[in-house]
Amino acid sequence: MAWIYALLIFIAGAAVGAFAARLGTKSLKNQKELKKELDKSKYELEQFRQELVDHFAQSSELLDNLAKDYSKLYEHMAKTSTELMPNLPEQDNPFARRISTLEAVKNVEAPQDQPRDYANGASGLLKDIPEPVVEAPKAG
Repeated sequence: MAWIYALLIFIAGAAVGAFAARLGTKSLKNQKELKKELDKSKYELEQFRQELVDHFAQSSELLDNLAKDYSKLYEHMAKTSTELMPNLPEQDNPFARRISTLEAVKNVEAPQDQPRDYANGASGLLKDIPEPVVEAPKAG
């Protein structure tokens, strides 16, 4: 009779083990599917980011060209308005007021050197700087 109990316990254990294994493979399969979806989403996100960077680079270039063309057009209009209508009072010429501003903007030069935030070694920005000596005002 003991061997019948052992056989029944073995069959019950095998059934429980098969059921647990079946549940385990489903969760493992779900985990693999989720990992695959996550990798796919990461790839799509990186692709979207790259497209966004390319879009902003192209937009920046187009806006720069637009600004240059607008500046050329404005300069042309200002120059021809003074040439074609030399007797026109300055207050009536819509471009006369802004010509000096335009020339001031043209005279500002863009820096030629790259920023030094990438330079090798210390740049000296964070070194201890002695405080300036302040003299007391003289009584007169």
